[in-house]
Formats: sequence, C-alpha cells, structure tokens
Amino acid sequence: MDRKPQIDFAVIGGSGLYKFDGLENIQVIELDTPFGSPSSPITVGNLGNVSVGFLARHGYGHTLTPSEVNYRANIYALKALGARKVVSISASGSLREDFAPGDLVIPNQLFDFTKSRINSFFGEKFVAHIGVADPFCPEFSDDLFSALENITSALHRGGSAITIEGPRFSTKAESQIYRRWGLDLIGMTTSPEAFLAKEAELCYGVIYHVTDYDVWHQTEDPVSVEQIFQIINKNTSLVQEGIKNLAANYNSEQNCECPTALQHAFTTAKSSISHETLEKLSLLVEKYNLTQ
Repeated sequence: MDRKPQIDFAVIGGSGLYKFDGLENIQVIELDTPFGSPSSPITVGNLGNVSVGFLARHGYGHTLTPSEVNYRANIYALKALGARKVVSISASGSLREDFAPGDLVIPNQLFDFTKSRINSFFGEKFVAHIGVADPFCPEFSDDLFSALENITSALHRGGSAITIEGPRFSTKAESQIYRRWGLDLIGMTTSPEAFLAKEAELCYGVIYHVTDYDVWHQTEDPVSVEQIFQIINKNTSLVQEGIKNLAANYNSEQNCECPTALQHAFTTAKSSISHETLEKLSLLVEKYNLTQ
C-alpha cells in the first residue's frame, strides 16, 4: 500500500458530516487494505500547517449501516497514511438529564454491546490481548475539550458510552436498563472503532453530538432520524471550528501509552505466526521484530 501523502491526524465523520470545510491543497486518496476498502476515499488537505485526513464513516451519501462499516479497513488506512491521532465525530443519544440535545460530550469510558462485528485485527493463529482500561486517549481527549471549550458552553468532559448494534433504535426497556447500568450516552459506531484504534497504537478521542434522549425520557419525544439530523446540522459548524482549533494548536507528541499499546499484548510464539499473517499485519507489528 502506498503510504503517501502523510497526515498528522485524521477525522472520521459520522452521520451528517460527510465532508470537511476549510481544507486546502486537497487530494482525494483511494486506498485498499488487507482488510478491504475503507468506507470512503480519504480527503487529505491542510489546516494551516497541519495535514489532516478526513474519512466519511458511513460512506458518501450515508450508504453503510453501523454494522456494515468496515472499521478495520478505516483504521488501517488512516494508520497507513501516517496518522498518529484520530478524532471520531459521532451522533449519540443521552441517558441522563443534564446531557441535553445540542450538547457536545467528550467521553472517557466505553461499554461494547455490539453482537456481530469483527473487533480485532488479530486472529488467524496470531493472538494479542490488548489493554483497553482507558479506551479513549486521556491526553488527546483533553486536547479535544480544549479545542471546543471556547466555542460552546454546552460541552461536557467525561461520561460512559454504550455502543449498540443498530441500525434500529432502543426499546424503552433497553433504554431504562442502560440507565440503570450507569451509562450516560448511547451510539452505534464507537465500538469496535476505539478498540481497533488502540490496536493500531493511535490516540483516539470522540466528540459526541447529543441528538436526543433516546426513548427513556417521559416528557420528550422518542428519538427519530429527523430529530438527529436537525441537531447535527446545527452543531456541525461548531465541531468543524473545534477541529480547526485543534489543528492550530496541534501537539504531534504522543505522551501517553497509546504508541506502545501492543508492547505486551502478544501471546503467540513467533515460530507459530505465519509469514502471510505477519505480512498482513506488518503495518501494526513490524516495529516489534516478530519475524521468524
């Protein structure tokens, strides 16, 4: 795979965010990966002195359901272009009163409740058990918060998000149970994206648009597609302004555990890993000298 041009960080746009305004010197890069094609071509351009890659998670025109997204190809392609950090933009429902529709949230925890998605790059007789106690990079999440805090007061730092399979919305019983579990936000795409980014040793953080109160709230209308896109359309300019602030103050250093996340994850003996598997995963593991 051609790894040029090199980007500093990447933006994965979710529902309602299919392009990114303000990029200069734009190139549209079509990549293939050992895991198939990404959801969309990657738009690469400059925000000031920083090179940014933008990928539409659901494809141009929103043609992919949350379960149809090729998360492995998306993360692999961004890694191949040189990204060290990834900003995920996602719509979410709120499971608590004070995370109101229209708010933005930078969460710090994740509960995976998906059922049918491939959630690791590893397998095929190559086993790795990666630690994900902190699924979102704390330092990079702080940077995202700082980039947004002077743009809107409707911003929160922290919270636990659950990823459900979708594409349907929750039943009232499900929504109430998620609240009893102490969860704060609900969405359909952060898992396995966050875990794959960790395996790729990328700093990964999420900006959630709160679009609704799911279906638990007694005085608010149940979630609908129309409601979601009304909120997203209002907030898209805020998020794009925040990304521009992030670029203007971009710190390329990874002063965190993310760039060595795989260091102690491998359990398979080198002699048992096939050449084909090592070749497939070379982008992720080549620095660990696993060749036989």
